[in-house]
Amino acid sequence: MHQTTPQITNIVELLNVNDSAAVAALFASAHPADIADALEQLTPANRPLAWVHVPIAVKGEVLTELSEGVFKNLAHELDNRELVNAIKALDIDELADLIPDLPEALLADVLFEVDTKTRANLGEVLSYPEDSAGGLMNLDTTAVRDNISLDVVLHYLRLKSELPEHTDTIYLVDRQNRLSGILPVDRLITKPGQDSALAHAIETPVTFQCLDDEEDVAKAFADYNLISAPVVDQNNALLGRITIDDVVDVIRDQAEHDIMAAAGLKEDEDIFAPVAKTSRNRTVWLAVNLVTALLGSWVIGLFEGSIQQIVALAVLMPIVASMGGNAGTQTLTVVIRGMSVGTISRGNMLTVLKKETMVGVLNGLIWAIVIAFVSTLWFEDIFLGLVIAAAMIANLVMGAIAGVCIPIFLDKMKIDPALAGGVALTTVTDVVGYFSVLGLATVLLL
Repeated sequence: MHQTTPQITNIVELLNVNDSAAVAALFASAHPADIADALEQLTPANRPLAWVHVPIAVKGEVLTELSEGVFKNLAHELDNRELVNAIKALDIDELADLIPDLPEALLADVLFEVDTKTRANLGEVLSYPEDSAGGLMNLDTTAVRDNISLDVVLHYLRLKSELPEHTDTIYLVDRQNRLSGILPVDRLITKPGQDSALAHAIETPVTFQCLDDEEDVAKAFADYNLISAPVVDQNNALLGRITIDDVVDVIRDQAEHDIMAAAGLKEDEDIFAPVAKTSRNRTVWLAVNLVTALLGSWVIGLFEGSIQQIVALAVLMPIVASMGGNAGTQTLTVVIRGMSVGTISRGNMLTVLKKETMVGVLNGLIWAIVIAFVSTLWFEDIFLGLVIAAAMIANLVMGAIAGVCIPIFLDKMKIDPALAGGVALTTVTDVVGYFSVLGLATVLLL
């Protein structure tokens, strides 16, 4: 059971009363991920005080669990020598994850300290894009020739002092290091020892090319219930492997990105970052929102005379804009998710558009009847009710169409739909909502 929250609470209290021994005792029995959680929920001033009590053996792992913002803050406060000692003992894939966030001076020290083999392996991993299968892979694999028996494989494994983490399969390769198949450990243990290893191998396993996108890797792990999978080059030569712990990080990072991007925020932002820095990071997005709000206000200004003559329009038009925005957001969310998991493609986009448009029409008719009835009773004007109803239908249909088209357009423009889709959609539904209400009222009621 996860016990992070009580520990965090205790550590905050213990730091406040300077009970260093108790903090050290809590950290001594805590998992590195729990220690990282504790550090993230401390203020920047308290993090270095707590860091000194982190056991030396797990300091590197704790660093890999920190968010980018907190890691950079802590790295700025700590001594380079201590950080180098913590980082250099990490696995290649963990080192590769940290390197983009390291200050240049610290990076130089780390590369100087690691051995030649580690430096070469690190260079190979870093040669691939960070968000690719090559960037995720670990070079620490267990591979044997494909022409030996199960007994020989077992003997080889016993000679090794330990196996890499998450070793659920043994990779079988030929003399050119090309992958012939993968041997699940359960088959290795349960099948007759004199049998050929290749006879019990999975000859067509799930494999990844080094440039495959990390989101495709994560989807495959989820679809096929993988614990690990090999990474190969264009000639099917074994390069390394990806393990489930790295994929979980990808899934978590993507989820955090989607949540934060919807508000125009960075997922790695430190909650305790300085006020000036946080304000600066958010200003750009607020400026974009101001521009879109001014566009909506400009549309309202075009019909200022209509509003002065029929004050009820000022009361009712925000309802139309809000309903269109909510309906569009539902469609937008479904489409962005479909694009991310691959259920929406170029071949079925038109079908999705037709379906969502019909949903917009149906919902528009339902809520148009409701708003027409309410408006007529409220302002005792049936024609006003009909205008608002027509505007409701128009905006809900437009919200559905925009919810499909905007993320597709943004994706083609190489813009993250999760980041910009919400603002673009709100602009469309506000403008269409205001214009339809005020335009119809100007034509039909004045």
